[in-house]
Amino acid sequence: SNEMAWFRKSAPAEPLAVTMTGVKLGDRLLVVGTHDPRLTAALASKAGLTGQAHVAGPDQAPLDRARAIVEREGALAEFTRAPLASLPYDADAFDVAVLPSVLPALTPEERVACLREVRRVLRPGGRIVVIDTAPRAGLGALISRRQSDPHYAEHGPIRTLQAEGFAAVRTLAERDGYRFVEGAKR
Repeated sequence: SNEMAWFRKSAPAEPLAVTMTGVKLGDRLLVVGTHDPRLTAALASKAGLTGQAHVAGPDQAPLDRARAIVEREGALAEFTRAPLASLPYDADAFDVAVLPSVLPALTPEERVACLREVRRVLRPGGRIVVIDTAPRAGLGALISRRQSDPHYAEHGPIRTLQAEGFAAVRTLAERDGYRFVEGAKR
């Protein structure tokens, strides 16, 4: 029926990644890295005008590209060039930190430093959500493993977050080639 077609068009399904992060109106949001500007825009829109969205990344060119996409999507966010091991924010400044495809690309030392900084800038009870490509089986696993640190590939985000003092760490979902892992600052 026409009514159903109209309804479907007017209410697009929220992307899985947005649902999984649980970002809501008024949240103070930190997105670490510039790997997924469209997701960043969707999350910034969720936080809305009553919230704040900040994006931190180490390199200017990807930040500029991400900013252009986020603005084109009509979302508001502040972009800051900063080393992931030294985030320029106050302690306890954020409710949620989202790390899309960030951790696998870092060395073990960089990963520890990045997660310590994320934990520092999250408020007590604040949440970290790590979004990585899901581990693949068979030949795909052999190929994809070369691109990331073998230690992280072996231990994964759960043990990595636990090792850095995050509590209640769990996999939220593994779907559409992605794995969503959440933890909380004690």
